Amino acid sequence: MDRIEDNIIELLEYLEELIETSPKVPITGKTIIDKKEFLEVIDQIVNTLPDQLKKAEWVMSEKDRILKDAQKEYDSIRKETLEIMKKNVENHDIVKEAKARANEIIALAQRDAKAIRLGSREYSTEILSQIDKEIEEKRAMLIKGMQEAFETAAKEIDKNLSNTGSKIKENISELREM
Repeated sequence: MDRIEDNIIELLEYLEELIETSPKVPITGKTIIDKKEFLEVIDQIVNTLPDQLKKAEWVMSEKDRILKDAQKEYDSIRKETLEIMKKNVENHDIVKEAKARANEIIALAQRDAKAIRLGSREYSTEILSQIDKEIEEKRAMLIKGMQEAFETAAKEIDKNLSNTGSKIKENISELREM
């Protein structure tokens, strides 16, 4: 999981470097970026995120498996305890002792099962929350970066159109003066 996170972080750092090292438009402080390269890196990030989601699903399935194993262990211990109790029914003191031991084992098994269930829920909730937070952060960063790139491109187009309009007006004035 750390490797995937590192890969996403590296890709985001590469996007940042791409923006910082791209040619600057004089006076405006704007940057010209290679749209194709920028979109390819975003596509790599988007393709990497489903792997993290698969890992979260694996955590959830592991939780279910652990709970099933704990339930099987509980059932096995309970069955074993019942068999011991049946064998010792003839002797009253032994039956009392077996019941006490059985209750002890059942209580331990239930406590262990509960602890495992709670631990796996907390762990899976923590992992899913962390992944959700990271996805939201990365999404916000991508949207912000894309908005800035689109704004830069729109302003550049507006500037070019304004310059072209001014030149056309100058040419029309010159033609009228002739």
